[in-house]
Amino acid sequence: MQPNIADALAFEIKQELANRYFGFRTLIEEDKLALADKIRQHAFILEKRISFDLIRIYILIRDEGLIGEFLALVNIPEQLFYDPYLAESESIRQRVFAGLAIRGMTRKGCFANTVGDCYLRLVEHVGMYREKFAELEAAREEISAEIAHFYKNNDLGSILYFLRGLGDVTLSGAMQGGMEPDLAQALEQKLRIELPEPVSNFLPLLPPLPPLGAIARELQSIIDRAFSRQGPDIHDYLTAQTMLGRLNRRLLL
Repeated sequence: MQPNIADALAFEIKQELANRYFGFRTLIEEDKLALADKIRQHAFILEKRISFDLIRIYILIRDEGLIGEFLALVNIPEQLFYDPYLAESESIRQRVFAGLAIRGMTRKGCFANTVGDCYLRLVEHVGMYREKFAELEAAREEISAEIAHFYKNNDLGSILYFLRGLGDVTLSGAMQGGMEPDLAQALEQKLRIELPEPVSNFLPLLPPLPPLGAIARELQSIIDRAFSRQGPDIHDYLTAQTMLGRLNRRLLL
């Protein structure tokens, strides 16, 4: 039995709507997967760079009360990457301080310069992190805008009810069966493209850190008290790690 013109037209309309919807859905899902991959990469950078900067400072300051003062001073979320175990683990200390250059004429001066240098690197890395975070959030907003624009011009509920008037629905094998009102509503919910979650659901939003000059006096107070509680041994330890790092680099050349 040859299909009549109405059946052929209905099939073409269904096929066109299916291609439009599922083609867009495929592109959006690819964009969302790409965004998720970039977020994972940035999480690794956060852990590798910022965590090392902070862990060095935690080990140098060591005292938990002074660490709390430092975090409050620079407005870092409380105890980010902090664990009391850090100060006790020799393997972690060796890893984060290996090859770290120290400078200064006195033991206390070297200690203060090391803390200051670690903080300068932290400021730089947090700035880079915030720029990338903003880029990721902009990409998320762009994907969300594309989804909103698509649904503004292609109302899924209206499309499904329109197809109901054409008979049973078959869209690329994904929509089948009689289009009763309840089924149409359930199908619309199932097929609706979800907006990507905010980047802050996966990565912490870190505030900009104050420049070293703006907190120099308060930070120096923390450094003075930290050094008095650790004594000159910390200078000897840092010197040993610097020499060890240089030796390892020479052996690799």
